[in-house]
Order: sequence, then structure tokens, then C-alpha cells
Amino acid sequence: MQGQRTLKSAVSWKGIGLHSGAPVTLTIEPERANRGIRFIRCDLPGQPELEAHYRNIVSTQLATTLGRVDSPKVTLSTVEHLLSALALLQIDNARILVDGPELPIVDGSCIEFLKGIREVGILEQRHARAVLAIRKRVEVKLNEKWAVVEPSSKFEIEASIDWEHPVIGYQEFRYVAGETPIEEIAPARTFGFMKDVEALKRMGLARGGSFDNAVVLDDALVLNPEGLRFADEFVRHKILDAIGDFKLAGIQLQGCFRLHRTGHDVHRQLLEEIFSSPDNYEILEGLAPVQPGRLSRSLLASATEAVSVGAAASRRRAFAAGG
Repeated sequence: MQGQRTLKSAVSWKGIGLHSGAPVTLTIEPERANRGIRFIRCDLPGQPELEAHYRNIVSTQLATTLGRVDSPKVTLSTVEHLLSALALLQIDNARILVDGPELPIVDGSCIEFLKGIREVGILEQRHARAVLAIRKRVEVKLNEKWAVVEPSSKFEIEASIDWEHPVIGYQEFRYVAGETPIEEIAPARTFGFMKDVEALKRMGLARGGSFDNAVVLDDALVLNPEGLRFADEFVRHKILDAIGDFKLAGIQLQGCFRLHRTGHDVHRQLLEEIFSSPDNYEILEGLAPVQPGRLSRSLLASATEAVSVGAAASRRRAFAAGG
């Protein structure tokens, strides 16, 4: 039986937002068991909370942005890298204070988040960790992008990308939780193309981007003086993003995910599809099926609500498609 985990003490970072370019301070505090991951916009009146859950995603344009329907000004962007670090370290509960609308990009990967959490230490909690085990094949497709998840005894991701660029081309990588060293994923940085920079800035995006926090390419080369950290850093970063996005399930996942050319939009759709029917999964606690009343009230409520929200999303897609 695996116990839940949180931090032993608080840890902070200062930086700028990748898209906003605005300075921001981020602090992660320990949290009691069964509370999950919660963001607090401490710069806004009342310090509103945002639960780290896919149902709170309001945008997937070049980043994963969380928000509240009842308060459009309460948003938080680029959460995926920090969530990836929390997932890689199996942190279940944390209270995250942010004094701006976007998390700091740091170096464009999640390695600095991972190092900071390790420095303050990880606390093993007495409450058992629940796991959502995939029981049926689930798939989504969006143009040339597709994602499939199938039953597995582990959490694993097989990702591939195919880019018409001489440095990128076709790349694939396989991550298996508990087997792949997390240092093989955590240092992989986000990337972008110099030709797109001006257009993105006109859209209010990439204002904080630089060689210090992204891999930047022209039509043929990597422009960063230090080059790449891995020859296949691009697909490794795609896995990093996916790990962070799937943390928004609100529960640890167990299944084999196969992703091709996916982004934040497809990751959200796959989570919606998984939760669209309770036939797709089984919730385990201590690696055993949960009997009625055994699952903690907060986790049970979250899972039940996720099923309802996912089913509604599936009905909306079917209606839009004429189904």
C-alpha cells in the first residue's frame, strides 16, 4: 500500500511568465492528506483557489491554463511544468501560492522545481493513495494528432512527434514511472521557432521567452549557444508536458498512454473521454478495488464529479458532430 505524499516544508521560486513576461513569485506549501493540489492566486482579493483538475482548464493555447467559470479574472497559466515535477515526485497534496496570472517559466523545463522540492524534502503521509486504473481502451483524435490509453500495471507514456525540421524530424521516447530515471525527462525544455516570435508577441504570447528558458530554432539550426540537453529533447519535453497535464486527472493514473503529435488540447480531451464512463476505469486504494465507503470522501466526490463532467463533455462533442 502506497501512502500519499506532500512536502516537508515550503519552497519558493521567483521568475517571469513565459507568455506574459511579468515577474511572479511561486511558493509551494505542505498540505494535509486528501486535499490534492490547489493553486491560490494570492495577489487577488480573497485569494481565490483553483483546484488542479482538468475540469478547470479554460485554455490550451500553447500552455495549460486553469480558471473559474464564475470569475473570469481568476486564471492561472502554464501550470503543466510544475505539475509535471509534482507528478514525477509523486506529490499528492500541496498548497501553491502564486502572485500573478502565470507560473514562472524558470529554465523552460521542470528540473528546478524538482530540485527545490527535493531540497526541502518529501513527507510520507499515513493515508493511502488512490489509483485510477484504466480498464478499457480509450482514444481520441484531432486531425493528425491522436492519443490512446490502454490497461497496464504501470503509468507509462509512449510519445512520438514528427516535425518537418532538420533538427527535429521524427522522434519517439518511452517513459515508465518507477523505471525511467526522472532526470531523463525533467531537464527537457520547451521549444519554439524564431519565425513565430513576432506573431506570438502580437497575440500577447511569448513575451518572456528567451534563450534562458526555451530551445529556439530557425529554419535549420538550434540557436541556443549551449545547444540541446538531449538529442531528442523535443519529444522528451512533450512527455514532460503530458505528465503535467495528466496530473490534472486529480488522481494517480495507471495505464499505457500512446501519444502522437499531441498537445495540451488532446491531453484534455483524453481525460474527458476517460471520465465519460465509469466502465473505462476502476479506482483502487492500496492496489485493491475500492469498496463503497472505503475511498476518502474528497477523492470519491472528485471522481464522481469527474465522471459527470466528462459525460457531459462527451455529449456536447457528439451533439456538435451531429451524433
